Amino acid sequence: MSELQLRLSEIVADLDHIKLFGKWSYRDVVVLDPSLKKYISLKPVVVPHTAGKHAHRRFGKAVVPIVERLINRLMRKMKNTGKKHLAFNIVKNAFELIYAKTGENPIQVLVRAIENSAPREETTRIMYGGIVYHVAVDVSPMRRVDLALRHLTEGAFQCSFRSVKPIEECLADEIIAASANDSKSYAIQRKEEIERIALSSR
Repeated sequence: MSELQLRLSEIVADLDHIKLFGKWSYRDVVVLDPSLKKYISLKPVVVPHTAGKHAHRRFGKAVVPIVERLINRLMRKMKNTGKKHLAFNIVKNAFELIYAKTGENPIQVLVRAIENSAPREETTRIMYGGIVYHVAVDVSPMRRVDLALRHLTEGAFQCSFRSVKPIEECLADEIIAASANDSKSYAIQRKEEIERIALSSR
């Protein structure tokens, strides 16, 4: 067996051995959107916690595991601020609910939800002669992932605010709806709204 074949077999063995939260395998997870492949990191980790070591590198967040980026977005709202362990448990429980409701690998469902809810076009403000114009622009792949994660978590927070429904269930429902491209999903609604405004600004 050549050195390359040996290395490939070791990588496959690692993918089988390393599972997110000790349960969910990365092996069959695929990113179908070619523009997002570089920016959705599916590097196998058991515990998604990089301790911010990529924070000061340009485009460093592209190598942060996508599940950790979801956890980090959940920390940026009101009483969740800075409580990573709380956000970690929310995502862990939400993944259990996703598996119970769909029977699919939750990592794949999350990746599909990000692909579906990432807007392709938005508007920017341009000032010309004291008048502000809104002009349609293409969205960069990294910003597409950022916006998708932001809208998924915002939808979960809105669903659980002043509600008996726990945040874990809201997050699971939001991810499932977005992965199915369901218009009931807050993230899908926001994407369609952004793209509609951009279309009218062309």
